[in-house]
Amino acid sequence: MYGNHFYNESTRRYVAVFGTMFNDIQIGRSNNAGTEVQRMTVPINYAPMQKILAKLEQDPNLDAPAMTLPRMSFEITGMAYNAERKLTSMTRQVNGSAGSDGSVTSLFTPAPYDIEFQLNIMTKYNEDGMKILEQILPYFKPDCTVSVKMIDELNTYVDVPIVLTSVSQEDTYEADFQTRRALVWTLNFTMKAYYFGPVSTKKQIKFVDVDLYPSFAISDSGTEIEVTPGVPVSVASLTTGTAYRIYDLGSASSTTNQAAWNTYLSAVGQSYKVGDAFTATSGTAPTGATATLPFTAIDIDDDWKHLVIKSDGDGLI
Repeated sequence: MYGNHFYNESTRRYVAVFGTMFNDIQIGRSNNAGTEVQRMTVPINYAPMQKILAKLEQDPNLDAPAMTLPRMSFEITGMAYNAERKLTSMTRQVNGSAGSDGSVTSLFTPAPYDIEFQLNIMTKYNEDGMKILEQILPYFKPDCTVSVKMIDELNTYVDVPIVLTSVSQEDTYEADFQTRRALVWTLNFTMKAYYFGPVSTKKQIKFVDVDLYPSFAISDSGTEIEVTPGVPVSVASLTTGTAYRIYDLGSASSTTNQAAWNTYLSAVGQSYKVGDAFTATSGTAPTGATATLPFTAIDIDDDWKHLVIKSDGDGLI
C-alpha cells in the first residue's frame, strides 16, 4: 500500500502469545484413595473446534495415532477497529541506531484493533473440564495483561490486555451409545492489540541553519543569530596552526581580554567577540579563554555545548 512493502508479523506474534498462555496446563487423576496416579499436559493447537471434533470421529489416515481427550484449540474469530484507544496519528516512536552514522529509526502511532479469540476446551469427563477451567479463570479479572515485543528494530514492547468476555459449555452427545462423547467449554477473549506501520530509518538532524531575517539592510538594525554546536577547550591547549572559533573571551575584564587576544594573535587594536574565527598560535593564551573547533570538525560522540553568535551589519554587535 502506498508503494511501501513491510511485514511486522503482528498477527503471528499475537497468536503465539495467546497460545503460549495456555500451553502448560496440566491435570491429574487420582484413585479412590485420593492418590494421584496420572498427570498429563493438556495439548493445545490452533484449529477450529469443528475440525478437532471431526478428527475424533474419523481419521483419513488409518495409520495415524488416535486423537485423545482432553485437549484444547483456539482460533481468531474476528477483528474490529477500536476508536476509543486511538492516539494522535502524528506521534512518532524514535530509537537511535548503534551505528556511527547517527541515524534514527522511527514509526508512527499504531492502529488499535480488538482481536476476538475463541478457546475451546474439549474433554471426555466433566471433571477434567473443571480442572482445566479452574486454572484459567483466576487470572482473568476480567483481563490479563501481557507484554509483547512488536518491533524488533526499535526493541518495542507493548502491554496488551486480554479480556475474558464469556464462558459457555456444550455437550455434543446426541447420537447412539457408540458415538464418542465430547464436553466442550468455549471461552471468548478480546485482545486489545495494536498494528504498527512501516519502520523508517533516517539520518539524525545535527545542524539546522535558520534565517530569522532572510534579507535586511543595515538601516533595518536587524540582528543575525547563529546557534552552532561547540566543544570548548582551553586556548592554552590548542594545536598551533589549526582553525578555531572563540567560545569564551576569558575570565578577566573586557578591556584586559581584548588586549590579551591582540597579544596572543600578534595584532594591534583589533576587537574580538564570541564566534570569531582564528588560527591558534604558540603565544600566551588569554586567561580563562576557551575555543571550539568548527562544527564540521566536531564528532557526533563529543560532549556538545551550544555556541550563540550574534552579528549585525551596522557593526553595533
